[in-house]
Amino acid sequence: MKISAAVVEKIGDPFVIKDDIELAKLGVTDLQIKMVASGICHSDEAIRKGDASLGYPVILGHEGSGIVEQVGAQVTDFAVGDHVILSFYSDGTCDNCLRGIPTQCRNYAKYNLSGVRADGTDHFTEGGHHISDMFNQSSFTTHTVVNQRNAVKVDKELDLRKLGPLGCGYVTGSGTVFNTLQPKPGQTIAVFGTGAVGLAAMMAGKIAGCTQVIAVDVVPERLNLAQNLGATHTINSKEEDAVEKIKELTNGYGVDFTVDTTGIETVMLQAISALAQGGTAALIAVTSQNIAFSSWNDLCTSDRKVVGVNMGDAIPQIDIPRLIEFYKQGMFPFDKTEKFYQFSEINQANQDSVSGKTIKPVLVIDTDYQN
Repeated sequence: MKISAAVVEKIGDPFVIKDDIELAKLGVTDLQIKMVASGICHSDEAIRKGDASLGYPVILGHEGSGIVEQVGAQVTDFAVGDHVILSFYSDGTCDNCLRGIPTQCRNYAKYNLSGVRADGTDHFTEGGHHISDMFNQSSFTTHTVVNQRNAVKVDKELDLRKLGPLGCGYVTGSGTVFNTLQPKPGQTIAVFGTGAVGLAAMMAGKIAGCTQVIAVDVVPERLNLAQNLGATHTINSKEEDAVEKIKELTNGYGVDFTVDTTGIETVMLQAISALAQGGTAALIAVTSQNIAFSSWNDLCTSDRKVVGVNMGDAIPQIDIPRLIEFYKQGMFPFDKTEKFYQFSEINQANQDSVSGKTIKPVLVIDTDYQN
């Protein structure tokens, strides 16, 4: 089946939409999806510019939403016409998956970041030549084929154009709080970086009952949005020392939890320094930067902890419906971070994401879709 897709030919190239891409055939546990929309994530840009590589040419996108067009012979939980959000793939059979931690699937990298399908075959080709995929999904396409484990069914009355980013950015930020940090009501949290992931973490802290939810950034407009989304305090770290201000707000103790979404060395160190005794910092940005502790003893004697988190330790089939319920109740208004772009505007949308002009660009691929 020929489809249209946004292709990056080589490192640093812009996206080029091509209409001669051959899509893999449907397997027995697969779904063929007509894409409605896809979010753009900073991970897409990291691969486009070569900070990470799946092999080139490549079709990116991993925050897709769409409608099921066909189902494989062994698919039982999905039907033609179902509305779905796409997320990462895990096999469901390894020890970590069976323990309920699919983000730690023993074959996570092979399935999601190798550029080919789980069975090693091509997902996409052009003129018989291999094109790498992403997350066994590649949502910058008009159609794709995914394993049923990539998909989460959603109510048809919801606007599919808004929902794709729940499959990565929003579930990563919120899952870091709900699943990994697990704050108790009355505890405190500070989030460094108020992009989509950071705002999701911040809203999750509010939902979890944190009495102080502190947002740290250098962009006033983002801090204003953070306050509108539930931050109890905002700090512009360009204008004041974030660590000192956090301690001032917490009677000199620091916060119980911090989340860093920036991946910037100095900011990650601030996220650790802002912790109270016994606090935990979650560093969740994919970054090439390193951090060095000035005193390891300070970390030990204060009983502080530093953790890395992949995809919010999420189980998409559980965590995404939970976020949707919070959204319906007005507790998780993630769509306030989004801006729609036409598929043909993908390079502008990506540029706006990189510059910070738009927190979460969403490509509307199917312009005929109506909610």
